[in-house]
Formats: sequence, structure tokens, C-alpha cells
Amino acid sequence: MTSVPVRGRPAVFLDRDGTLIEERDYLCRPEDVVLLPGAAEAVCRLNRAGIAVVVVTNQSGVARGYFDLAVVGRIHRHLDRQLACSGARIDGYYVCPHHPTEGDTPWRCDCECRKPKPGLLLRAATEMGIDLSRSFMIGDKISDLQAGEKAGCLSLLVRTGYGEWVLTSHPHRAERAFSSLAAAVDFVLQDQGLWRGNGTGRRIDPKED
Repeated sequence: MTSVPVRGRPAVFLDRDGTLIEERDYLCRPEDVVLLPGAAEAVCRLNRAGIAVVVVTNQSGVARGYFDLAVVGRIHRHLDRQLACSGARIDGYYVCPHHPTEGDTPWRCDCECRKPKPGLLLRAATEMGIDLSRSFMIGDKISDLQAGEKAGCLSLLVRTGYGEWVLTSHPHRAERAFSSLAAAVDFVLQDQGLWRGNGTGRRIDPKED
């Protein structure tokens, strides 16, 4: 069983397509990477605040044979170069290449890393020393939000990508829905005032003050 540190640095886990960059079905060309407005600056603000920024992304196009992990790596290096132009960086990329029913082995399997399962976040927490109870998951799909919640993070929905569609079927998610990644990061940075160094590894409700 994966062990997760009780205390560590906070992180913001980001879905990739539709949250950080424009949504494209089975993105396979680095030149098609387009950052969403304000996304680079939002990542830069998290960097300056000392919050780890980790991309967690389902890439079932690998299992389906549309592209391979080397292509995914090239896309992420291209994304890194775009972010660097704004002084921003991603601290880690975690990719699920699997699909439960499509493709060939070894990628066709019922894995533990495909969102809405929390495997990518748990692995990142172990490898990067992240305190999940002080962390956030930001995404545009219900699977993103569920993965974050299963990992013990606070999940935030963005209305970019598939976000508006999610709200039509899950209207209760509107309480923590934001117009963009930049707006969600505003919330994250404001929320940091709610953390206490009490050693419990849990979020402090403001009503407890």
C-alpha cells in the first residue's frame, strides 16, 4: 500500500486539458498546446507562494494507440517552455496512460491511477513530500474532483473545458466553481490563511477560531 506523508508542503494538483491548456481531443502535437488565458500567471503565483504545482492527467490515447508516452513527454516539455516565458514552472507531471477496456496490454487494464481514482495524487504525495490534507485539486471534469476528494484534497471546478457541462449535471458543484484557473488560484491563496501549524494535518474550519 502506498504510504503518504502526514505533513509536508501543500500542493495544487492541476488537470491538464481544459484546465491549464485548451481542450483538444487526444492532443498529440506539441505545436497545438495553447495555454488558457491567465494560466501561466496563475501557476507563477503558486510558485512564488511555495505551493507545489503538479499536473495529473489521464492520457488514454496511449492505450488506444493514438500516440505514445514519448509524445506526451514532448508535449509537456513544450508546455514547460511556454510557462517559462512567464517565469512559471510545473513541479511534476503524473500521467495515466491506461484505459480499462480499450487498447492492448500493458495499457488496457483496470489501473489505480486513472482518475477518478486517486492513484496519481497519492504517488505524487509520496514522491514529492506533499501533505494532501493541505492541498487542492483543480479540474474541469467530475473525475478530477472525485480524484481530489478521494485523496483528501479540496477540489475546485473550473468552468473552462468541460466545466460548464459538469455544472448542468452536478449543480451542487457550483459552490466551488470558478471562471478560470486564475480565479481558482485566487481562492487557493486566500485559503492559505486558514492553515494552522497544529500538527494534526487537517484543515481548520474558520468557525473553530
